[in-house]
Amino acid sequence: MNSGNKQIAVIGAGVAGLLAAVHAAELGADVHLFEKMDRIGLKMGITGKGRCNLTNSAPIGEFIAKTPGNGKFLYSAYGRFSNTDLLALLRRWGMETVTERGGRVFPKSEDAQEVRRLFMRKLEEAGVTLHLSDPVHHILTEDGRAAGVETSRGTWAADAVILATGGKSYPRTGSTGDGYRMAAELGHTVTALRPALIPLVCSNAYCRELQGLSLRNVTLTVAAGGRRKASLLGEMIFTHFGISGPIVLSLSDQVSLWLSQGYAVTGEINLKPALSEEVLDRRILRDLAKFHLKQMRNALQELMPHRLIDVILHMSDIPPELPVSELTRRQRANLRYAVQHMPLSITNTRPIEEAIVTAGGISVKEIQSSTMESKLVAGLYFAGEVMDIHAFTGGYNLQAAFSTGWVAAESAAGQGGTYR
Repeated sequence: MNSGNKQIAVIGAGVAGLLAAVHAAELGADVHLFEKMDRIGLKMGITGKGRCNLTNSAPIGEFIAKTPGNGKFLYSAYGRFSNTDLLALLRRWGMETVTERGGRVFPKSEDAQEVRRLFMRKLEEAGVTLHLSDPVHHILTEDGRAAGVETSRGTWAADAVILATGGKSYPRTGSTGDGYRMAAELGHTVTALRPALIPLVCSNAYCRELQGLSLRNVTLTVAAGGRRKASLLGEMIFTHFGISGPIVLSLSDQVSLWLSQGYAVTGEINLKPALSEEVLDRRILRDLAKFHLKQMRNALQELMPHRLIDVILHMSDIPPELPVSELTRRQRANLRYAVQHMPLSITNTRPIEEAIVTAGGISVKEIQSSTMESKLVAGLYFAGEVMDIHAFTGGYNLQAAFSTGWVAAESAAGQGGTYR
C-alpha cells in the first residue's frame, strides 16, 4: 500500500464492505478490498429473490423495531446514514429505484446484477484496489492496534482494518464465518450463532402432501412452552420439509431462539383469520346448502384451495365421500375448527447454511456504536452481518449493512472519531 494517505484494508466485498471501501476511498484513504470469492457482492445477488431489496421506506423507528437482533445498537448508524441517505446516494450514482408493497425498495431494473455493476464502477472510480480470490487469514496487530492483514498472497500493512465478512449463511457466496474466527483471535466475543429468516421443518405428513401450495391472507401462530406465542398475517408456502414464505421467515427468528433454548414448538394456521367462528359457520352452511347434492370432497371448493380439502376433511374426521346431506352438527364443528386451527409440529429449522441471515456474531457490547470501532483493538472496525445484528425481511438487513459500512468508513478514514 502507498504511504501517502491513510491505509485501510477492508475484508469482505459484500454490501457493507463495498460501501465502506468506496466511501473511505472517496474520503481520501488508500483502500484495499479483499474478497475470498472471484466476484463481489455474491450474496447481494440473491436478496429479494434476485431483485436486491436495497432498503425500506419505513421511518427509522420501524427499522429498530424490525431488528430483533440488537436493533437499538443501530440508532447512531442510522442517524449518520439513513434509508433516505442511501436512496439519495444511489440517485447521485445514477440508479433509479422503485418502492413496492410493504415499503420494500428495489432497483427499478429489478436486477441485483445492476447493483453489483454499479459498485464495480464506483470501486474503479474511487481508486479502490480490489483483491479477488484472495482470502484474509488473520488481522495483524501492533501494540494493541490493527496493523494490517495476512492473506494467501502475503501481508498488507494498514492504519485501519474494516471487518465485513458477513455471517455464516449461504457459504457458497463466501459467508463461511471467517470473520468470527479472526475477531475471536483478537479477543472478541462471538455470541451463539443460529439461523434467522429460515424455513421451518415440520413433522406433519400433510406438509409434504401439500408441497408447493401457497396460502395468502392466512395467520400463522407459533408457541413454545405453553406461554410464549407469536403470530403474523400474510403469505406462506408448504414444502417437502415443512413451511416457508414471508410470515414463516419473519417468525423463524423467534422459533429458532426457542428451539435453541430447548422448547418444544408448535404452530397453527388459520385459513380464515378475518372471520369469527360464527361467521365462518354461516359461510360453511351456505356452501353446504349450495352443494347439498355433492360429496363433502366437492362441496368446499369455494371455501379453500382444492388441494387442502382432503387434508382438512381428514383433520375433521369427515370421510371425503360423505354426502353433504349426511354431515352431522359435530362434524361441521370439527370442520370449522380445522379451518382455523391447522396444527403444526415444528421440529427444527433448516440448516444455518440456508438462512438468509445469521443471528449472533461479534458482540456489540465490544463495539462503539457511534464509530463501529472495536473497544478492544484500536483501528479495527466492523460492518454488517458479522456483528450480532439481524432484522426481519423487507430491506432492513441490507440497510443495516449499508449504514454500518458507511460509519465504519468515515471512522476508519478519520472522519468519525475514535473510541477511547
